[in-house]
Amino acid sequence: MTPEQAIRGRAAELGFDLCRFTTAEPPASRGHFDEWLQRSYHGEMGWLERTAARRRNLQEALPGAASVVAVAAAYGCEGSAPPPAAERAACVAAYARHTDYHEVFAPRLERLARFVDEQAGPPNRSLWHTDSGPVLERDLAQRSGIGFIGKHTNLIGRAHGNWLLLGEILTTARLVPDSPEKNRCGTCSRCIQACPTGAIVAPFTLDARRCISYLTIELKGPIPLPLRPLIGNRVFGCDDCLAVCPWNRFSQQGALMLDHVRADLTAPRLAQWLELDAAGFNARFRGTPLMRAKRRGLLRNVCVVLGNVGSADNLPALHRAATDPEPLIAEHAQWAIEQIQARTRGGA
Repeated sequence: MTPEQAIRGRAAELGFDLCRFTTAEPPASRGHFDEWLQRSYHGEMGWLERTAARRRNLQEALPGAASVVAVAAAYGCEGSAPPPAAERAACVAAYARHTDYHEVFAPRLERLARFVDEQAGPPNRSLWHTDSGPVLERDLAQRSGIGFIGKHTNLIGRAHGNWLLLGEILTTARLVPDSPEKNRCGTCSRCIQACPTGAIVAPFTLDARRCISYLTIELKGPIPLPLRPLIGNRVFGCDDCLAVCPWNRFSQQGALMLDHVRADLTAPRLAQWLELDAAGFNARFRGTPLMRAKRRGLLRNVCVVLGNVGSADNLPALHRAATDPEPLIAEHAQWAIEQIQARTRGGA
């Protein structure tokens, strides 16, 4: 058995659906990444600029790196599309309706990295990453053959569609690289047309400052007024560009994340979330991706969604939120109240 076969087998034992190999050469997309930063498309995600050198050159992350082990786990297929806003059910992005995958991946990637070192023998070293690490992981995943980067800038797998979570192991071991995947978007532009805010400004180029995932997760301050109505019922993240991709017809559900589904995050009732204090927020969302938005960010999002699709029944909860000691929540609650009152008057 070759080292590559042994590593691939161990990855499967650990629950990963795909495991492939590539070199540690600089990512092909580094020039596009630099241009993206220069246009400030990263918004307030300053760490992307601060760690740019390490993302361009894997030797900055692990001196002597020779290979990359790229792994992926599928997290959804049927039922991953967001519910229509008309249903007034809030939508949490499909990946976030699970335990935080960083926590699921971390012990498995650590064990796989140790296995890689055992297969390669001393003095080889390995370093594992999820997307919290400074690597251009989609570039590496495409180069290893796991999938291809679509026009929406996300990775698409031919066997799993758009529903893939990625991890990487940089290693000084020299492993036989797999063939890269080529782009298979063709003339399709469904993802560009589906984006509610026009954030995909050109094929393969995303202006994160307009992306609902950025606005509801990474943005720390107020959501710009013109963009609030466009958020619709999306309270954390957005799957619209992913859900319309025709490659999803081949998608398969992986077992790893299926064991970590959080059913309580499917079509939640948001008025209840507005009642959560800091302790209640931590208790309810601990171990999920929603913790990243913190209480102030998530309740800000809740107010925006209720302002878009809520009814007069939600006004009491919003009035209480409008007195929240956190100004960010209070301001968005007041905005939501005004939106509901305007709809009520218009329907009278």
